[in-house]
Amino acid sequence: MKEQYFDKLLNIHTQGSQKGFHPSVHYNRYEPTPYHALEILFNQYPLKNSDRMVDFGCGKGRLNFYVHYFFQASAVGIEMDQSFYEEALENKRNYIKKHRKGKESIHFQCCLAEEYKIDSKDNRFYFFNPFSLQIFIKAVNNILRSVEKSPREVEIILYYAPEEYLFFLENQTAFELKEEVILPGLYERNPYEKFLIYRLLYGKEKPV
Repeated sequence: MKEQYFDKLLNIHTQGSQKGFHPSVHYNRYEPTPYHALEILFNQYPLKNSDRMVDFGCGKGRLNFYVHYFFQASAVGIEMDQSFYEEALENKRNYIKKHRKGKESIHFQCCLAEEYKIDSKDNRFYFFNPFSLQIFIKAVNNILRSVEKSPREVEIILYYAPEEYLFFLENQTAFELKEEVILPGLYERNPYEKFLIYRLLYGKEKPV
């Protein structure tokens, strides 16, 4: 299985999902993005080593280690659950032991998504339906404010995106759909099995 293969390759443990549900209705149950889905995404959407990915609701850090291993891209994982955060730090220690790199390029923060201070180097933002629309709006607005202060190209990657996320991006922000990555064999049964990549357009005013 790919889950076991890649975890062993990266020397981490990210299998399994969250038991129970978060007490707040604004935060969804954690589940890692399947490795086969990440393979398909990044075969069509390669990163550069200058990119810095932010994963909102990173759990045990799977995406962080994947993009660093295959693209040498930097990555920041934002996780509100203390136990997942500690597991992500343990995974980082194990990853570094095997690969001797990543200490300065892979980071984790234990905080709410809306409290994360967007860094001027952050330019790729990943969301696997981690929370309610209200939290998503706050996170996106933080991204937009950061770009106003430090202009740069930024893109948002959505997996299993709720329709309300898409409506907000397309009608109330200057983000525009750039690319759609379908998961063959899964999308036919479930139209949410895809990645949507939104690019922030310069010079386009936010609708009133």
